[in-house]
Amino acid sequence: MPSAADETKEYRYFAGGEWRTAESGELFEVYRPFDRSVFARVAAGGREEAKIAVAAAAKAFPAWSATTPGERARLFFKAVEIVKRRREEIAKVLATETGSTLSFATFQQDLVAATIEQAAGWMYLPKGEVLETNTPGLHSIGVRRPLGVVACFTPWNGANILSWRALISPVAAGNTVVVKPSEFAPISAGLMLAEICEEAGFPKGVVNVVTHAPGAAGEIADVFFESDEVRVINLIGGVKTAKLLAKRAGETLKRTTMELGGFNPLIILDDVDMDYAVRTATFGSFFHQGQICLNTRRIIVQRKIADEFLTKFVARTKTLPSGDPQNPKTIIGPLITPAAVKMVDDRVKEAVAKGAKLLTGGTYEGQVYQPTILTEVPLDVSLAREETFGPAVIVEVVDTDEQAIASANRTLYGLTSSILAGDTYRAFEMAPKILAGIVNVNSPTVNDEIHAPMGGVRDSGWGRTGPQSLHEFQDLIWINAHSGKRQYPF
Repeated sequence: MPSAADETKEYRYFAGGEWRTAESGELFEVYRPFDRSVFARVAAGGREEAKIAVAAAAKAFPAWSATTPGERARLFFKAVEIVKRRREEIAKVLATETGSTLSFATFQQDLVAATIEQAAGWMYLPKGEVLETNTPGLHSIGVRRPLGVVACFTPWNGANILSWRALISPVAAGNTVVVKPSEFAPISAGLMLAEICEEAGFPKGVVNVVTHAPGAAGEIADVFFESDEVRVINLIGGVKTAKLLAKRAGETLKRTTMELGGFNPLIILDDVDMDYAVRTATFGSFFHQGQICLNTRRIIVQRKIADEFLTKFVARTKTLPSGDPQNPKTIIGPLITPAAVKMVDDRVKEAVAKGAKLLTGGTYEGQVYQPTILTEVPLDVSLAREETFGPAVIVEVVDTDEQAIASANRTLYGLTSSILAGDTYRAFEMAPKILAGIVNVNSPTVNDEIHAPMGGVRDSGWGRTGPQSLHEFQDLIWINAHSGKRQYPF
């Protein structure tokens, strides 16, 4: 287990059921986003640590894949108990390590507990099907079989829930995992999961976590791709990283499942309930200070109501409290790193320099960037083309439903989207025309259900969450048996 040193904890990595120091003995520092003070020191893993973790996972796989569904479910339920017991503690770590507000941090813990609890029931889903056959006397079935070791790349944003989501499906499907958490949230996105799985009694080697210093992720990825035991690369991350991993996966014939970012549109039709539209837009745009892949990035509003919407949207945005994420009243906390602040600010300034109108925001103090709304943003600037992880949203005015759809489909991203309308049927008719993995009618872009097949299309990745995701981590094997003797042509 991790050991405390004064106010700053030191954490080892976890492999084969043991907490280990890095071979080099080196630690790297994790900083609090709000004040840039050192929060923790964590084992700086690399190639050797990744090899140890992969070997442990491979060793544990045969026994785990043969474990009964009842035993797997028991361990999942035990993990739920621990998550609930440690709810406040984990939420505080999340707020400290990632800058998540306390409300979002506690929300994550409740969602984690509900997700693990529901996943316990996935153990009893059918593992195959009876197949039709044209051959008399032949009995034919398709059986799903776990693959082996799954390498999970977990993110710093929504660190706890997204990391559990990356781990749960492959483990429930009978695989073992090596988790490589983001260097910006190694505790929330990895080591806390290992603590809980260890206490719950998961067999040694089923869950392993390798941490690394900034800039050292490549060494660990190299081991994953070089290892024959690693069969799946499971990424929750950005498009740039995904392209690098997908290329290497193709060269080594490893499967990939990728939940990537989004440039998510919120369409507001002219018959909408205005107050509801403003509340929905505010939540979707600025929840977790815009650092969720599901956040609203573009608001497409019809001209008839545009002026009223903008007036009320700007007014409401200006009331959002910002500052220390440990303060229960805070809505806008800090961005994850100084580099993240610079990226958002550079893109906002570029847009304004090229003619965009800044309606509110565009300033920051420390790493807290004020919620920002822009209109008339040129299509050739970064803010209009690329996912920007921060509290900056574009508002675009259109005339018709057709123009709204065309605008929503302008980018190659396709994660989530929303349509707000008084006439639900009108919105529902538009929904299939939106090129996104998720279309919400009269709900925000930030919307998820544990059992639903959440995931993106096009540059927002492939693969789905929920019970449907089990198939991403299993082979379908055809087994047939003849009850008599086959006749052959020679």
